[in-house]
Amino acid sequence: MSALRKYLDRIKPSFGKEGKLHAFRSVYEGFESFLYVPNSTAKSGTSIHDSIDSKRIMSIVVIALLPAMLFGMYNVGFQNYKAAGTLAAASFFDVFAYGFLAVLPKIVLSYIVGLGIEFAWAQWKGEEIQEGYLVSGILIPLIVPVTCPLWMLALAIAFAVIFCKEIFGGTGMNIFNVAIAARAFLFFSYPAKMTGDTIWVETDRIFGLGNTLPDAFTMATPLGEIGQGVNVPYSISDMIVGFIPGSIGETSVVAIAIGAAILLWTGIASWKTMSSVFVGGIVTALLFSLLGMTPIPWYEHVILGGFCFGAVFMATDPVTSARTETGKYIYGFIIGLMAIVIRVMNPGFPEGMMLAIIFANMFAPLIDYCVVQNNINKRMKRLTLKK
Repeated sequence: MSALRKYLDRIKPSFGKEGKLHAFRSVYEGFESFLYVPNSTAKSGTSIHDSIDSKRIMSIVVIALLPAMLFGMYNVGFQNYKAAGTLAAASFFDVFAYGFLAVLPKIVLSYIVGLGIEFAWAQWKGEEIQEGYLVSGILIPLIVPVTCPLWMLALAIAFAVIFCKEIFGGTGMNIFNVAIAARAFLFFSYPAKMTGDTIWVETDRIFGLGNTLPDAFTMATPLGEIGQGVNVPYSISDMIVGFIPGSIGETSVVAIAIGAAILLWTGIASWKTMSSVFVGGIVTALLFSLLGMTPIPWYEHVILGGFCFGAVFMATDPVTSARTETGKYIYGFIIGLMAIVIRVMNPGFPEGMMLAIIFANMFAPLIDYCVVQNNINKRMKRLTLKK
């Protein structure tokens, strides 16, 4: 590592203001800060020293996402072999390798397009490259169907990074969650590739692995089947473990729970936001169940679709969620409530979590304002009574 450090120090002057590669200064600083902790310090004012910075926060979130990503890769292969009736003859390696090769291009493309835009934007603005896309780069491929075309995914990423992040000022300034914005762009621009019965299972062989399924092959998600009035052919254990069709990283409650434990143990995610999403969803689902308006029990609403994934990895985004302690309870409860309301009341949106989070993102600043203003009013009232 010392040799790498010396090499970076040797080429650093070339990227300075007078260097021949000064146009790529932001790129150099981005790679340097990725490999090493910057040794620059504040010149004035008061600073709080802590072992956690944005790079470490993003790295921990990526680690927390790995169980969902790895299981998602396996499930992609599992669904293909199961649909072809050859699962019993396939080894674990065959199943995982097929899913790995199907998902990897989406992850690579996500980082190439997203980081490419961030690097270009930083160069244009003369600013430092920010680490925010490290998480979005892996989130976006995990919340889309495995059959989503790469060109379509690239277009959605470009839209989300430019219009929902950079245009607001970059990491820490965006109003909407970037990954959710990319999925919303795909959902409303190309609905045929985001909903229906033909998008959840990869139907082609990949490098000799998997099975080529008929073009007319269909397999709906459990929520899609419920919306069509069909009984779900999956057991509770399948729903919890994740052996069901769905977006790449959203099917396994177990894998998502591991990620949640990592985020809560490290203090990266707010337990107030996360728990209130589940409370809001459970209360609303119970209410609809008592009224006889939903064909499935409340707990299936929680374990199916992207509810758990959204509650753990999307709702807890520190940038786009509420920041006041009381506001976190309100913000999370609204997401859980809205997700179930959309599912039950609008068959055209069987998922609900995406729209619920976008809706809550819009109102997060208002929630914080009301909480702060309420505290100010209480203090003013106490001050008036003392006088």
